[in-house]
Amino acid sequence: MRGPVVLEVAQWQGSGAPTARRLPSGAAWLAELIPAGRRRTVTLDDNAGNARGGVRNADVLERHLPAVRAALAEVPPGERTVTVGGDCAVDLAPVEAALSAFGDRLALVWFDAHGDLNTPDSSPSGAFHGMVLRALIGDGPEGLRPARSLSADRVVLAGARSLDPGEQDLVERRGIRHLGVEDLTEPGPLLAAVRATGAEAVYLHIDLDVLDPQVFPAVGTPEPRGLGVEELLGAVRALTEEFTLAGLALTEYERTEAAGEREKEEAVLRRIVEGLFGAGRG
Repeated sequence: MRGPVVLEVAQWQGSGAPTARRLPSGAAWLAELIPAGRRRTVTLDDNAGNARGGVRNADVLERHLPAVRAALAEVPPGERTVTVGGDCAVDLAPVEAALSAFGDRLALVWFDAHGDLNTPDSSPSGAFHGMVLRALIGDGPEGLRPARSLSADRVVLAGARSLDPGEQDLVERRGIRHLGVEDLTEPGPLLAAVRATGAEAVYLHIDLDVLDPQVFPAVGTPEPRGLGVEELLGAVRALTEEFTLAGLALTEYERTEAAGEREKEEAVLRRIVEGLFGAGRG
């Protein structure tokens, strides 16, 4: 995985974390770390917006979505895109684009501590980053829906360990495959889950809170008992060796202000980027 088009989408308004305004700094640093064939920063609003229909900052998020779509439309066919957030909601348009390119041959692997499967009615926070996967499978709020939705049985939740009761019920009702952290110690179960979708290509969404907070705490909603770096990289390597990579996103890095802590988290991110793309920025 070398020389992708790197799309920096430094959106923070989809997050419900009180430290969400650290996300733009994290996105900028991480985007520069990845060795890119071409790099594009999507111009976004920096201000908070108005809530509507149970979604925080809905008007701002609705303006951001076409801006990301326009940036993706400029990527030449066949070139791989890496989207760097920002909150998880930045991945709505990139997954939509991958689905347009691959159709029913696409599976979505959602590496995340959370399900992101709420609706405005069920969300405890009103933050859209907790609703984006639900939107991608066809239940999005008005103004934040993909042009084409993904079948729920082509989604694999990987490393999720904090599901709301309604999300757990949805996983069971809609046939969403769910692998816990204990299922990812080696890649066999994950490969089997993706094979079972019948897909030929995978889109990989990586929310960095899938990692254990003792390994990487610089996220807004950490959850204990997460993945280690090598487990994550091993899973990604196994997937990309067997399936066509339709795209990838890295999200939710809240860059720490304290220099000592920041050095530790940056060292972890360098390991991840080197494992995914080869050597990044020194």
